[in-house]
Amino acid sequence: MTISLSALDLVIAESNRTAEELLAATSRTVLRLDELGYRRVWFAEHHAMGLSGSVVPAVLMAHFGALTRRIRLGSGGVLAPNHAPLAIAEQFAMLAVLHPGRIDMGIGRGPGTADPSIVRALRRGAEPATDAEYAEDVAAILHYLSGDSGVQLIPGWRPDADGARPWLLASSPAGAMLAARLGLPIALAHHIRPDGSVATAERYRERFTPSRWADRPYVLVAVETVVADTDEEAARLARPIDLARARQSPAALPTAEEAARQEIPEDARAMVASIAAAQARGSVETARRRFADIVRQTGADELMLYVPLHDAEARIRCFELSAKACDVSAEA
Repeated sequence: MTISLSALDLVIAESNRTAEELLAATSRTVLRLDELGYRRVWFAEHHAMGLSGSVVPAVLMAHFGALTRRIRLGSGGVLAPNHAPLAIAEQFAMLAVLHPGRIDMGIGRGPGTADPSIVRALRRGAEPATDAEYAEDVAAILHYLSGDSGVQLIPGWRPDADGARPWLLASSPAGAMLAARLGLPIALAHHIRPDGSVATAERYRERFTPSRWADRPYVLVAVETVVADTDEEAARLARPIDLARARQSPAALPTAEEAARQEIPEDARAMVASIAAAQARGSVETARRRFADIVRQTGADELMLYVPLHDAEARIRCFELSAKACDVSAEA
Protein backbone atom coordinates (compact mmCIF):
# COMPACT_ATOMS: atom_id res chain seq x y z
CA MET A 1 0.00 0.00 0.00
CA THR A 2 1.24 3.46 -0.92
CA ILE A 3 -0.29 6.48 0.80
CA SER A 4 0.98 9.85 1.97
CA LEU A 5 2.10 9.82 5.59
CA SER A 6 2.31 12.74 8.00
CA ALA A 7 2.99 13.08 11.72
CA LEU A 8 1.32 14.67 14.74
CA ASP A 9 3.72 15.71 17.51
CA LEU A 10 2.57 16.66 21.01
CA VAL A 11 6.08 17.07 22.47
CA ILE A 12 5.11 14.29 24.85
CA ALA A 13 6.29 14.71 28.43
CA GLU A 14 8.43 11.77 29.52
CA SER A 15 9.25 10.76 33.06
CA ASN A 16 12.57 12.22 34.30
CA ARG A 17 13.07 14.52 31.25
CA THR A 18 13.41 18.31 31.26
CA ALA A 19 11.63 20.64 28.85
CA GLU A 20 14.94 21.24 27.07
CA GLU A 21 15.45 17.51 26.59
CA LEU A 22 11.92 17.01 25.30
CA LEU A 23 12.24 19.77 22.70
CA ALA A 24 15.66 18.49 21.63
CA ALA A 25 14.08 15.06 21.13
CA THR A 26 11.33 16.64 19.03
CA SER A 27 14.02 18.29 16.89
CA ARG A 28 15.63 14.92 16.18
CA THR A 29 12.26 13.45 15.30
CA VAL A 30 11.21 16.26 12.95
CA LEU A 31 14.56 16.23 11.13
CA ARG A 32 14.22 12.48 10.57
CA LEU A 33 10.64 12.87 9.32
CA ASP A 34 11.93 15.38 6.78
CA GLU A 35 14.53 12.87 5.59
CA LEU A 36 12.06 9.99 5.42
CA GLY A 37 9.66 11.80 3.08
CA TYR A 38 6.78 12.43 5.46
CA ARG A 39 4.47 15.01 3.93
CA ARG A 40 3.80 17.22 6.94
CA VAL A 41 4.25 17.45 10.71
CA TRP A 42 1.67 19.19 12.86
CA PHE A 43 1.84 20.39 16.46
CA ALA A 44 -1.11 20.50 18.85
CA GLU A 45 -2.17 23.36 21.11
CA HIS A 46 -2.57 22.08 24.66
CA HIS A 47 -2.61 24.04 27.92
CA ALA A 48 -1.77 22.88 31.45
CA MET A 49 -1.84 19.26 30.30
CA GLY A 50 0.97 17.28 31.85
CA LEU A 51 1.39 14.88 28.95
CA SER A 52 1.79 17.49 26.18
CA GLY A 53 4.39 20.22 25.78
CA SER A 54 3.28 21.52 22.37
CA VAL A 55 1.68 24.62 23.86
CA VAL A 56 2.14 27.12 21.01
CA PRO A 57 2.13 25.48 17.55
CA ALA A 58 3.10 28.68 15.70
CA VAL A 59 6.38 28.95 17.63
CA LEU A 60 7.27 25.33 16.92
CA MET A 61 6.36 25.74 13.26
CA ALA A 62 8.61 28.77 12.84
CA HIS A 63 11.49 27.01 14.57
CA PHE A 64 11.29 23.72 12.71
CA GLY A 65 10.61 25.41 9.39
CA ALA A 66 14.07 26.96 9.67
CA LEU A 67 15.68 23.59 10.44
CA THR A 68 14.04 21.41 7.77
CA ARG A 69 14.26 21.22 4.00
CA ARG A 70 10.89 20.26 2.55
CA ILE A 71 8.34 18.95 5.07
CA ARG A 72 5.19 21.04 5.62
CA LEU A 73 4.61 22.47 9.11
CA GLY A 74 1.19 22.89 10.65
CA SER A 75 -1.07 23.25 13.64
CA GLY A 76 -3.09 20.28 14.69
CA GLY A 77 -4.58 22.52 15.64
CA VAL A 78 -4.61 26.14 16.59
CA LEU A 79 -7.72 26.43 18.77
CA ALA A 80 -10.03 29.16 17.53
CA PRO A 81 -11.88 29.75 20.82
CA ASN A 82 -8.61 30.71 22.54
CA HIS A 83 -7.56 33.50 20.16
CA ALA A 84 -8.89 36.49 18.29
CA PRO A 85 -9.40 35.56 14.60
CA LEU A 86 -7.19 38.43 13.44
CA ALA A 87 -4.34 37.26 15.69
CA ILE A 88 -4.49 33.75 14.18
CA ALA A 89 -4.55 35.13 10.63
CA GLU A 90 -1.56 37.37 11.34
CA GLN A 91 0.48 34.54 12.85
CA PHE A 92 -0.10 32.19 9.94
CA ALA A 93 0.42 34.86 7.29
CA MET A 94 3.78 35.57 8.89
CA LEU A 95 4.63 31.86 8.93
CA ALA A 96 3.69 31.58 5.26
CA VAL A 97 6.06 34.43 4.39
CA LEU A 98 8.87 32.82 6.38
CA HIS A 99 8.28 29.35 4.92
CA PRO A 100 6.38 29.75 1.62
CA GLY A 101 4.46 26.74 0.38
CA ARG A 102 5.01 24.82 3.61
CA ILE A 103 2.43 26.08 6.12
CA ASP A 104 -0.83 24.38 7.15
CA MET A 105 -3.33 26.07 9.45
CA GLY A 106 -5.35 23.32 11.13
CA ILE A 107 -8.15 24.95 13.12
CA GLY A 108 -9.68 23.18 16.13
CA ARG A 109 -12.81 23.58 18.25
CA GLY A 110 -11.82 22.69 21.81
CA PRO A 111 -9.96 24.74 24.43
CA GLY A 112 -7.02 22.33 24.66
CA THR A 113 -7.45 21.83 28.39
CA ALA A 114 -9.79 20.16 30.86
CA ASP A 115 -9.32 22.88 33.49
CA PRO A 116 -12.18 25.45 33.49
CA SER A 117 -9.95 28.05 35.13
CA ILE A 118 -7.46 27.76 32.26
CA VAL A 119 -10.31 28.13 29.75
CA ARG A 120 -11.38 31.35 31.45
CA ALA A 121 -7.79 32.63 31.61
CA LEU A 122 -7.24 31.98 27.90
CA ARG A 123 -10.48 33.71 27.00
CA ARG A 124 -9.94 36.57 29.48
CA GLY A 125 -12.89 35.49 31.61
CA ALA A 126 -15.29 34.50 28.83
CA GLU A 127 -17.24 31.27 28.87
CA PRO A 128 -16.39 28.43 26.45
CA ALA A 129 -17.38 29.24 22.87
CA THR A 130 -20.64 27.93 21.45
CA ASP A 131 -20.82 26.06 18.15
CA ALA A 132 -22.18 29.18 16.45
CA GLU A 133 -19.37 31.35 17.85
CA TYR A 134 -16.81 28.80 16.69
CA ALA A 135 -18.22 28.81 13.15
CA GLU A 136 -18.13 32.62 13.14
CA ASP A 137 -14.51 32.62 14.31
CA VAL A 138 -13.46 30.17 11.58
CA ALA A 139 -15.23 32.24 8.94
CA ALA A 140 -13.51 35.39 10.23
CA ILE A 141 -10.08 33.74 10.12
CA LEU A 142 -10.65 32.69 6.53
CA HIS A 143 -11.91 36.17 5.63
CA TYR A 144 -8.72 37.78 6.95
CA LEU A 145 -6.49 35.15 5.35
CA SER A 146 -8.19 35.49 1.96
CA GLY A 147 -7.23 39.16 1.69
CA ASP A 148 -10.87 40.16 1.21
CA SER A 149 -11.24 41.89 4.59
CA GLY A 150 -9.28 44.99 3.64
CA VAL A 151 -6.96 44.44 6.62
CA GLN A 152 -3.28 44.30 5.70
CA LEU A 153 -1.92 41.39 7.75
CA ILE A 154 1.73 42.16 6.93
CA PRO A 155 3.10 45.04 4.81
CA GLY A 156 3.65 43.74 1.29
CA TRP A 157 1.87 40.45 2.01
CA ARG A 158 -0.60 39.06 -0.47
CA PRO A 159 -2.55 35.80 -0.36
CA ASP A 160 -1.39 33.37 -3.03
CA ALA A 161 -0.61 29.70 -3.64
CA ASP A 162 2.29 29.85 -1.19
CA GLY A 163 0.10 31.11 1.65
CA ALA A 164 -1.07 29.19 4.71
CA ARG A 165 -3.47 26.40 3.76
CA PRO A 166 -6.47 26.19 6.11
CA TRP A 167 -7.80 22.88 7.42
CA LEU A 168 -10.56 22.03 9.86
CA LEU A 169 -10.08 19.47 12.63
CA ALA A 170 -13.13 17.33 13.40
CA SER A 171 -14.22 14.30 15.40
CA SER A 172 -17.97 14.46 14.74
CA PRO A 173 -20.44 14.95 11.88
CA ALA A 174 -21.07 18.52 13.11
CA GLY A 175 -17.43 19.42 12.47
CA ALA A 176 -17.59 17.66 9.13
CA MET A 177 -20.59 19.73 8.10
CA LEU A 178 -18.74 22.97 8.81
CA ALA A 179 -15.67 21.84 6.88
CA ALA A 180 -17.85 20.75 3.96
CA ARG A 181 -19.80 24.02 3.91
CA LEU A 182 -16.60 26.10 3.95
CA GLY A 183 -14.85 23.89 1.39
CA LEU A 184 -11.91 22.99 3.62
CA PRO A 185 -9.82 19.82 3.80
CA ILE A 186 -10.59 17.91 6.99
CA ALA A 187 -8.42 16.17 9.59
CA LEU A 188 -10.22 13.47 11.58
CA ALA A 189 -9.18 12.72 15.16
CA HIS A 190 -9.42 8.94 14.79
CA HIS A 191 -6.69 8.57 17.42
CA ILE A 192 -9.06 10.08 20.01
CA ARG A 193 -12.57 9.15 18.82
CA PRO A 194 -12.32 6.30 16.32
CA ASP A 195 -15.99 5.29 16.52
CA GLY A 196 -17.16 8.31 14.53
CA SER A 197 -14.50 8.41 11.81
CA VAL A 198 -16.38 6.56 9.08
CA ALA A 199 -19.67 8.45 9.48
CA THR A 200 -17.87 11.79 9.76
CA ALA A 201 -15.87 11.17 6.58
CA GLU A 202 -18.99 10.10 4.69
CA ARG A 203 -20.98 13.13 5.80
CA TYR A 204 -18.12 15.43 4.81
CA ARG A 205 -17.82 14.01 1.28
CA GLU A 206 -21.57 14.07 0.73
CA ARG A 207 -21.90 17.75 1.63
CA PHE A 208 -18.58 19.17 0.37
CA THR A 209 -18.77 22.45 -1.54
CA PRO A 210 -15.70 23.48 -3.59
CA SER A 211 -14.05 26.71 -2.50
CA ARG A 212 -10.95 28.82 -3.08
CA TRP A 213 -9.25 26.59 -0.50
CA ALA A 214 -10.02 23.18 -2.03
CA ASP A 215 -11.74 22.04 -5.20
CA ARG A 216 -12.53 18.55 -3.89
CA PRO A 217 -12.95 16.83 -0.53
CA TYR A 218 -9.71 15.77 1.15
CA VAL A 219 -9.65 13.56 4.23
CA LEU A 220 -6.65 13.20 6.53
CA VAL A 221 -7.03 10.63 9.31
CA ALA A 222 -4.92 10.87 12.47
CA VAL A 223 -4.03 7.38 13.73
CA GLU A 224 -2.30 6.36 16.94
CA THR A 225 0.61 4.25 15.70
CA VAL A 226 3.03 1.92 17.47
CA VAL A 227 5.11 -0.17 15.07
CA ALA A 228 8.00 -2.36 16.22
CA ASP A 229 9.87 -5.44 15.02
CA THR A 230 7.20 -7.76 16.46
CA ASP A 231 3.61 -7.54 17.63
CA GLU A 232 4.75 -8.37 21.15
CA GLU A 233 7.30 -5.55 21.22
CA ALA A 234 4.72 -3.09 19.92
CA ALA A 235 2.32 -4.12 22.71
CA ARG A 236 5.05 -3.61 25.29
CA LEU A 237 5.89 -0.14 23.95
CA ALA A 238 2.21 0.84 23.81
CA ARG A 239 1.44 -0.01 27.42
CA PRO A 240 2.53 3.43 28.77
CA ILE A 241 0.02 5.29 26.59
CA ASP A 242 -2.71 2.81 27.54
CA LEU A 243 -1.93 3.44 31.19
CA ALA A 244 -1.90 7.22 30.63
CA ARG A 245 -5.22 7.09 28.80
CA ALA A 246 -6.79 5.10 31.63
CA ARG A 247 -5.64 7.66 34.20
CA GLN A 248 -6.75 10.59 31.97
CA SER A 249 -4.43 13.23 33.46
CA PRO A 250 -0.91 11.82 33.94
CA ALA A 251 1.98 14.14 34.73
CA ALA A 252 4.25 12.39 32.21
CA LEU A 253 4.47 9.25 30.10
CA PRO A 254 6.15 6.43 32.03
CA THR A 255 8.75 4.16 30.48
CA ALA A 256 7.66 0.75 29.21
CA GLU A 257 9.41 -0.82 32.18
CA GLU A 258 7.58 1.43 34.65
CA ALA A 259 4.24 0.78 32.92
CA ALA A 260 4.76 -2.99 33.01
CA ARG A 261 4.73 -2.85 36.82
CA GLN A 262 1.40 -0.99 36.97
CA GLU A 263 -2.15 -2.17 36.42
CA ILE A 264 -4.71 -0.46 34.21
CA PRO A 265 -7.77 0.29 36.40
CA GLU A 266 -10.49 -2.27 35.83
CA ASP A 267 -13.16 0.33 35.05
CA ALA A 268 -11.00 1.74 32.21
CA ARG A 269 -9.90 -1.49 30.54
CA ALA A 270 -12.79 -1.78 28.07
CA MET A 271 -12.37 1.84 26.94
CA VAL A 272 -8.61 1.47 26.53
CA ALA A 273 -8.94 -1.80 24.62
CA SER A 274 -11.61 -0.38 22.31
CA ILE A 275 -9.52 2.65 21.30
CA ALA A 276 -6.35 0.56 20.91
CA ALA A 277 -8.08 -1.96 18.64
CA ALA A 278 -9.04 0.82 16.22
CA GLN A 279 -5.46 2.08 15.84
CA ALA A 280 -2.31 0.74 14.13
CA ARG A 281 -0.15 -1.37 16.42
CA GLY A 282 2.16 -4.27 15.73
CA SER A 283 4.89 -5.41 13.38
CA VAL A 284 5.39 -3.92 9.93
CA GLU A 285 3.08 -6.53 8.40
CA THR A 286 0.41 -6.03 11.06
CA ALA A 287 0.64 -2.24 10.71
CA ARG A 288 0.39 -2.51 6.93
CA ARG A 289 -2.91 -4.37 7.29
CA ARG A 290 -4.22 -1.93 9.89
CA PHE A 291 -3.31 1.11 7.76
CA ALA A 292 -5.05 -0.50 4.78
CA ASP A 293 -8.16 -1.22 6.87
CA ILE A 294 -8.38 2.36 8.09
CA VAL A 295 -7.91 3.77 4.58
CA ARG A 296 -10.56 1.40 3.22
CA GLN A 297 -13.05 2.21 5.97
CA THR A 298 -12.63 5.99 5.94
CA GLY A 299 -11.51 6.60 2.36
CA ALA A 300 -8.54 8.53 3.78
CA ASP A 301 -6.41 10.47 1.30
CA GLU A 302 -3.61 10.71 3.87
CA LEU A 303 -2.68 9.24 7.26
CA MET A 304 -1.23 11.33 10.07
CA LEU A 305 0.60 9.19 12.61
CA TYR A 306 0.51 10.00 16.30
CA VAL A 307 3.31 8.01 17.97
CA PRO A 308 2.94 8.28 21.78
CA LEU A 309 6.12 6.46 22.81
CA HIS A 310 8.55 7.16 25.60
CA ASP A 311 11.98 8.04 24.10
CA ALA A 312 12.66 9.77 20.80
CA GLU A 313 14.63 6.87 19.37
CA ALA A 314 11.64 4.56 19.77
CA ARG A 315 9.42 7.16 18.07
CA ILE A 316 11.86 7.58 15.21
CA ARG A 317 12.10 3.82 14.77
CA CYS A 318 8.30 3.64 14.63
CA PHE A 319 8.17 6.32 11.93
CA GLU A 320 10.84 4.47 9.94
CA LEU A 321 8.96 1.17 10.12
CA SER A 322 5.65 2.89 9.30
CA ALA A 323 7.19 4.42 6.18
CA LYS A 324 8.30 0.93 5.18
CA ALA A 325 4.79 -0.43 5.79
CA CYS A 326 3.30 2.22 3.51
CA ASP A 327 6.08 2.28 0.89
CA VAL A 328 6.92 5.91 1.61
CA SER A 329 10.31 7.15 0.37
CA ALA A 330 12.09 10.49 0.59
CA GLU A 331 11.07 13.02 -2.05
CA ALA A 332 13.69 14.61 -4.29
